[in-house]
Amino acid sequence: MIVRHEANTDGRDFFVGDIHGQYRLLQEAMHRVGFDKARDRMFSVGDLVDRGADSLECLSLPFEHWFNGVRGNHEMLAHEALSGAGSFELWMVNGGTWALSENLAEVKQIVGEALRHLPYAREIEVAGRRIGMVHAEPPGDWSLIELAGNAYKQELVWGRSRIKSADETPVDGIDAVVVGHTPIEQPAWLGNVLYIDTGAFRTGNLTLLDAREVVSSLEAGSSPRYI
Repeated sequence: MIVRHEANTDGRDFFVGDIHGQYRLLQEAMHRVGFDKARDRMFSVGDLVDRGADSLECLSLPFEHWFNGVRGNHEMLAHEALSGAGSFELWMVNGGTWALSENLAEVKQIVGEALRHLPYAREIEVAGRRIGMVHAEPPGDWSLIELAGNAYKQELVWGRSRIKSADETPVDGIDAVVVGHTPIEQPAWLGNVLYIDTGAFRTGNLTLLDAREVVSSLEAGSSPRYI
């Protein structure tokens, strides 16, 4: 359910919004910040695939040592459609048509293997703070992911109740949580939950945030500077 990461004492950490097959945008963003694959770490809020032509290439990311993602609803849509547990048509209308140009048996295998590297949640130590990460919506108490995780799987990858109601109630048991899933114009806080999906597949704006900026903006009560 959850993977924890100690502080990166050798390099920097970055959070990236929903990539949705925009592999080129990710590479450009990494180039802008001088991302060092030997020292830096990338934390992805999920939705690597669908709506973008380079979705298969993005599926290679979970296998990279510097890349640390969580599973999004689009990874789950693909997995369920290809395994027969979900609707193939639902996946197609939600951006899965890229797969029709690929070997579906190969895509099924890669998606299944990629999910082994994509837990539902991650927790990262940054500048003495604990920053959580899920795709869509955390429970009201961060500890519930570990204590009662199965009950929250749907919420973690699909939930939108917090942002729909503009709920600023802080999530207990964690300093902050970074999420994606719901496209917004620019990164924004609701309580201690930071939304960073800026709709890269549509806008060409893929948010990349230095984790230290997340901590600074949390402490200052302001929006983080995104790159």
